[in-house]
Amino acid sequence: MKIMVVGGGGREHAIIKKLKENKTVTEIFAVPGNAGMANDAVLVDIGAKEIDKIVAFAKENNIDYAVVAPDDPLVLGAVDALEEIGIFCFGPNKNAAIIEGSKVFSKNLMKKYNIPTAQYEVFNDIDNALKYLETAPIPTVIKADGLALGKGVIIALTREEAIDAVKSMMEDKVFGKSGDNIVIEEFLEGPEVSVLSFTDGKTVVPMISSMDHKRAGDNDTGLNTGGMGTIAPNPYYTKEIAEECMEKIFIPTMNAMNNEGRTFKGCLYFGLMLTKNGPKVIEYNCRFGDPETQVVLPLLKTDLLTVMQAVTNETLKETKVEFMDKNACCVIMASKGYPQSYEKGFEMIIPREIENSVYVAGASFKENKLVTNGGRVLGATAVSDSLEDAIKKAYEMVKTISFENAYYRNDIGQKALKAKGE
Repeated sequence: MKIMVVGGGGREHAIIKKLKENKTVTEIFAVPGNAGMANDAVLVDIGAKEIDKIVAFAKENNIDYAVVAPDDPLVLGAVDALEEIGIFCFGPNKNAAIIEGSKVFSKNLMKKYNIPTAQYEVFNDIDNALKYLETAPIPTVIKADGLALGKGVIIALTREEAIDAVKSMMEDKVFGKSGDNIVIEEFLEGPEVSVLSFTDGKTVVPMISSMDHKRAGDNDTGLNTGGMGTIAPNPYYTKEIAEECMEKIFIPTMNAMNNEGRTFKGCLYFGLMLTKNGPKVIEYNCRFGDPETQVVLPLLKTDLLTVMQAVTNETLKETKVEFMDKNACCVIMASKGYPQSYEKGFEMIIPREIENSVYVAGASFKENKLVTNGGRVLGATAVSDSLEDAIKKAYEMVKTISFENAYYRNDIGQKALKAKGE
C-alpha cells in the first residue's frame, strides 16, 4: 500500500513513523517532508499548499491513501481535490476545515449550539473595535479571524496592549487578510489541556490528553512559540472532566458540524481551559496538534492506519481504539533565537540508537550531511510507566543530540509533576 503524507514537520514525522508499523504499507511519500525523515519516507519536493501539484503527484504514483496533516492545505481544500480523483484521505474537507480556518465561524458555532467558551464580540470595523475596548474587561484576548503564524492570538494585559493589538491586526495587517475580521474575547484562567480526537462524523474517540508548553523560556517566560515540549496524559484532565467534556463539548461539536452541513471527518483538536466554571473551548484545530502528536501517537496501541481508514469509511464505532497506560514526554530542541531570528545550516548529530524516538521538524541536506533548517528543529520523546521517568529519559536523549546553537527548555513536565504531587 502506497501512502502520501502531506506536511513537513515533527507532527508529520510522528505520523509517518506510526504508519510504518502497519505491515501492508510498502511505501510512504512525505510531501514535502524534511531531510530528517529521509530514513522513514521518500521526500517529494512539492510545497504543502501546492494542491494541483500534490494531486498530480498522487495520480502519477498511484497513491492508495493520503494523510493531509497541516491546517493550510486542509483549509485550501486538499482533501476535496484528492477525493475528486478517487484517492481516499484522512483529514476534513474544506467545508469542515473552516472550524479552524475561521475563528469567527467557530465562535459563532459554539454560541449557536451552547458549547462552553469565552464570551466574545466580532468586529470588521476598527473604530467599533476600539470603542468596545474603552469599556471591555481587561485582560482580554484579541484574535485574528483566519489562519496566522503564532495563531494570530494576542493576550492583552492592559488596555494599551489591547488597542495596539487591534491596530496591528486591522490597520497594519500583520496577519494579512486574517485580520480583516477580529474576535475580542473574555480572558479565561485555569489549566490548559489539549485533547486530540478521531471522528468520522458519527462517533468521537478522544485520544490521550496532553499538556503543551508554549513559551520559549523556562517557567513559562518569553515569547509564545509553536510549542517547546509536551507531556501526556495531562494530570489536570481527570476522568470526571473527560466525561463532562464528552457530554458538553465533544459530541455537541460533532453534532453541530453535522447540523451545519459540514460533517467533520479526521482529527478534531480541542484546546480547552479548565476554568472554575468548568471546561471551556479556547480553540478548535482541524488536524493533529504539533508537538502534541509527538506524545499522543507513541502511546497509541491500535494500528494508526486502521483507525484512519475507519474514520474515512465511517466505521469508527466498530473499531477498538486503545492507548497504553503509560506516560510520555517530548522535549523540543530549537535554534537559539527562536521564535524570532535564528541561524541555520548547522550539522545535526542524532545517535542511531535513539532515532526511532526523535521527530525531526526542521532539517535539510548540505553536502550529504543533515543540517538544521528551522526554528523548531526536532523533538525527543520518551515513554515510561511514570511521568517522572519519561521526563528524565527525554532529557537524557536531548543531551546526546548535538547541533550548534541548540536551545531547549529545562522544565518540560515540571508543572504536571507538581499537579500529580510527584
